[in-house]
Amino acid sequence: MIKRYSTEDMTRIWSDQNKFNTWKIVELAVVQVMSDKDIIPKESCKIIHEKADFDVDRILEIEKTTRHDVIAFLTNMAEYIGPDSRFVHMGMTSSDLLDTSLALQCKEAGEIILEKLIKFKDVLKENAIKYKDTFQIGRSHGIHAEPITFGLKNALWHEEIDRHIKRWKQSLEVISVGQISGAVGTYQHIDPEIETLVCDKLGIDAETVSNQVIQRDRHADYLLNLSLIGATIEKISIEIRHLQRTEVLEVEEYFLKGQKGSSAMPHKRNPIVTERMTGFARLLRSNALAALENVALWHERDISHSSVERIILPDSTTLMDYMLNKMIFLMKNLYVYPENMMKNINLTNGLIFSQEVLLALVKSGITREDAYEFVQANAMRVWKEKKDFKELLKEDKEITDKLSDEEIDGLFNLDKILININKIYKRIGIVK
Repeated sequence: MIKRYSTEDMTRIWSDQNKFNTWKIVELAVVQVMSDKDIIPKESCKIIHEKADFDVDRILEIEKTTRHDVIAFLTNMAEYIGPDSRFVHMGMTSSDLLDTSLALQCKEAGEIILEKLIKFKDVLKENAIKYKDTFQIGRSHGIHAEPITFGLKNALWHEEIDRHIKRWKQSLEVISVGQISGAVGTYQHIDPEIETLVCDKLGIDAETVSNQVIQRDRHADYLLNLSLIGATIEKISIEIRHLQRTEVLEVEEYFLKGQKGSSAMPHKRNPIVTERMTGFARLLRSNALAALENVALWHERDISHSSVERIILPDSTTLMDYMLNKMIFLMKNLYVYPENMMKNINLTNGLIFSQEVLLALVKSGITREDAYEFVQANAMRVWKEKKDFKELLKEDKEITDKLSDEEIDGLFNLDKILININKIYKRIGIVK
């Protein structure tokens, strides 16, 4: 990931230093378990643990010759350990080390993402409560429909992130799997019990069956769920972008002191964060597609997946960490303009209450078809003549024969929608 969008946590996790350190942790765990099982001498185990080390630059130098990163790593470790290094990597294949270590890195990155998802959900809950009674026009097909509240919009996002949290926890279980099964996964040179004990030490599950690699449906699941989270972030971002349009201006991204919107137009305050989120969501989906392509490998393995994963796993987790950081800050500091929301509610001269009128007429005894015709006829006049919907209704004999002026007035009441919004909030546990 380029430095511009890199986060400190993810940069550390996916650094060469941490990668090789994770490799060392895995190799030492295997050595320890084998020593406990009297497969290798305990004195050798002690020496290996005391002397095991590596140098990133030296590994990369060796790799120029070996053209094999694991062998380069083991060679460098042997330079530190000495003769007892013969017990390191015993019975293992490269993928045992690579895939188990990758699981540890993915788990660590995933736990950071989970923590951020929970924070994001909490911010959305705060906004849902804060703006529960803040009226806003609901839109279908981009056209004014009926009133909602801005709190309800946040409550909807809150619930979607909650589903992501549940799915992501499952993805962490799926990805947190290691293998120490040897070449092609037969355990010919290493007992399955070793694998179980090693994975227990590392805090992950042992793969139930593998070939030479852990199967890539696990990694595809991980990246697909990242892309799904990204899709929700994009959905929220697009909503904010639409609501920030000059002619709407119901909400607006924060604009910090000293910030500039345009190199040419000093007045501009652009939705740059949410536009960036939309772009990143595209990248996450692309990376998820690459992960799906990695599932089908030749026979017991090939390495067509490994070069892809060196990019898509660090990049996708780093992007998600960055995106969640930005969205948490954005939603905590979002500019909300209730007065503009109310102005837009009134923009159509009362048309948004047409269903209220329709249902009242139906309840009065008129057929739905006739009621619809009467209401629509007046609504079309509002569109064409820019007149007040309520006043036109009071002038229409077909309407006033069934509804009094007082009854019509009562239909144009925003507070009525709060009754069932409260029920929604209780149902999802935002309020008691």
